[in-house]
Amino acid sequence: MEGASSKGALNHLTFLEAQARSRKTGASQQKSGASQLKAKVEELKKQRDLLKAQIAVHQSLQKLRTSLDKNEDADVDETSENSKLLMLMVKHSQLKDVLLAHHLLGGYDVVKTNEDNSLCFSLPTAYQGTMLDTYHVEIDVKRTVRISRHNIPPFIDVESLAKETNMQENIRGFLDTLSLHLNAFSSRKHQLKLVKDLHKSVEVLESNALCSLLVLLLTIPKEKTALLCSLDYSDHTRSLPTRVSIKGEEKDLSDSPEWQKNIALLQETPVHEALTAMRETRHII
Repeated sequence: MEGASSKGALNHLTFLEAQARSRKTGASQQKSGASQLKAKVEELKKQRDLLKAQIAVHQSLQKLRTSLDKNEDADVDETSENSKLLMLMVKHSQLKDVLLAHHLLGGYDVVKTNEDNSLCFSLPTAYQGTMLDTYHVEIDVKRTVRISRHNIPPFIDVESLAKETNMQENIRGFLDTLSLHLNAFSSRKHQLKLVKDLHKSVEVLESNALCSLLVLLLTIPKEKTALLCSLDYSDHTRSLPTRVSIKGEEKDLSDSPEWQKNIALLQETPVHEALTAMRETRHII
């Protein structure tokens, strides 16, 4: 009996110890869970405060940006470091918008005109690093997109280009095409000037306003024979001729193997440079 009683007491004691350990573990787990929850709450508070600060900065930037865009005096403390930083951020934002607009418009310089109802685009031209003429086209964008005025040469049909490129929906496409025509024209005109300046022995017999047709009088050194060189620039978006012919007094030399090389040179090289090469090889004087 005593053995059984002792065994029962021992089992009961073991049970109580296990129960105590279980309670201790549970309390420890509860304490750990509470700590994690508290840390999570603190993290959420930090995120909330950061979001509030970002919203406040954004609202201040928007207010300041609106004032500057309207050329109004900004209500800021110019001596405050925070105000200086806000002003710098606004100017950075404005610059980014300008650069984005410049990119979307293909890099063309543009100014607002006619009480902001129109946009005036500048189209500069250049040839081999030399800046040439700059043209301008003003486009009304208030209602129907249309060309209101420009200084494009009359032999370049601006209205036809606007229709061909669907300017109503694609202003940049229109500007790109127009710029291509203007650059090609300016390049051809500049080449003609260089021919007159650099090649005194070459006589320009004929040229037109678009510089799309050029007839030159060349001279062969040995016989002092005159040749007619005709250059046809039928593709008005290019500064090189699409067709070249050379004729002597009695026959067409275009099929002559000797002159075919010169014809190819004239089609692939600016005319003043081709004439220089032909003179150096003693084909002309």
